[in-house]
Amino acid sequence: MSIHEQIRVPHVKPSSSRSVCRFWQQGICNRNPCKFAHGGELPPRPPPPPPRSSHVYLRGSRSESQSKPVGGSAAPKKHEEKVCRDWKSGNCSRGDDKCRFLHSWSRGEGFSMLARLEGHSNTAVVSGIALPSGSDKLFTGSSDGVVQAWDCTSGKIVGTLNAGGKIGCLITEGEWLFVGLPNVVKAWNLQTGVDCSLTGPTGQVYALEVGMGFLFAGGSPDGVILATGEQQGSNPFQPAAALNGHTSAVISIEVGGGGKLFSGSMDGTIKVWDIKTLQCIQTIEKGHDSAVMSLLCYSDFLLSCSLDQKIKVWAATGEDGRFEAVYTHEEGHGAISMCGVEDMDGKPVLLCSWNDDSVGLYELPSFAEKGRMYAKGEVRSIKGGPGGLVFTGDATGLVTVWKLAAGATSGAAMAE
Repeated sequence: MSIHEQIRVPHVKPSSSRSVCRFWQQGICNRNPCKFAHGGELPPRPPPPPPRSSHVYLRGSRSESQSKPVGGSAAPKKHEEKVCRDWKSGNCSRGDDKCRFLHSWSRGEGFSMLARLEGHSNTAVVSGIALPSGSDKLFTGSSDGVVQAWDCTSGKIVGTLNAGGKIGCLITEGEWLFVGLPNVVKAWNLQTGVDCSLTGPTGQVYALEVGMGFLFAGGSPDGVILATGEQQGSNPFQPAAALNGHTSAVISIEVGGGGKLFSGSMDGTIKVWDIKTLQCIQTIEKGHDSAVMSLLCYSDFLLSCSLDQKIKVWAATGEDGRFEAVYTHEEGHGAISMCGVEDMDGKPVLLCSWNDDSVGLYELPSFAEKGRMYAKGEVRSIKGGPGGLVFTGDATGLVTVWKLAAGATSGAAMAE
């Protein structure tokens, strides 16, 4: 048998009982003959499907059409929410015009990048940023145990401190710099140079906060928050009380109005404490479905964010003043850190970092997105500064300085 006989097309007998060709119904059948029935007149092609709807806060509405212009080829459709990975590493060969992903470190108006501060190891996570009030120094701490002091005018490193262990968080209060380390909190007086250690925590200290004369430290695997009070002596910070109640490590702490302390845990719970009595007055058992990464007080509201991809807004409702969720903002990535600033009109703006290496800027209380900042790695720490400055620290050891519109102020007003 010849090769032509082996591949000859079989004869198809017409039959009125044959199934109708679904490709012919769509006007795209190119088989001749076809073993399925074709009717008399070719049906018209169906209209293209409508564009997919988009979240109003993320993308707005835009056409998904990619029709080619007459006489030339279509430019690649830009994916406006993703930065090109090759471009971030300096290896994109497609160029700005042909690559479908962003070649930019930001999207939106009203802010811009001022500088990038390179001083930490590119394998270290920037876990804390502090800008003491009235100081011309910026302090940053990273997971490799290094604290860097930067001159705010020149952007140069003017001091380096080895903290002696992995830094989980870093804050300043008055003349003191506090650093959370494994099993200890170290404190340095920025004016006198005196240093001291607060022992008592067990495990990595991930959260530090100061309020009403207390320093609160969280991170112990058993969920205990250690409270210390400033006293006289060579070590002015001595343990005052242990706040028990969480069953997993506390990784976020926030001091709010009305003498309240808020704490968020790895197990997704949020607790409300009375700072005067150091007693828990409310437990939100199902605050989130994953770790509560960050807490922020805005006006009379509490904001929380989590790796469950949600930011929740809580308000004290009813006569008993218990906090309940009144709004949820959800995106397709886990939330890591939050910070509050004000724009040029004095309106509050929320900055939230997500584990897709981006930081979203949102108007409050509407949560309308104003823009997006991008980084080489996850942004683990965000700090607002005077004059519209914003500092972000990522998982590649990089600290980036951003500038919001003229007249923006620090996030201190968010908690007032």
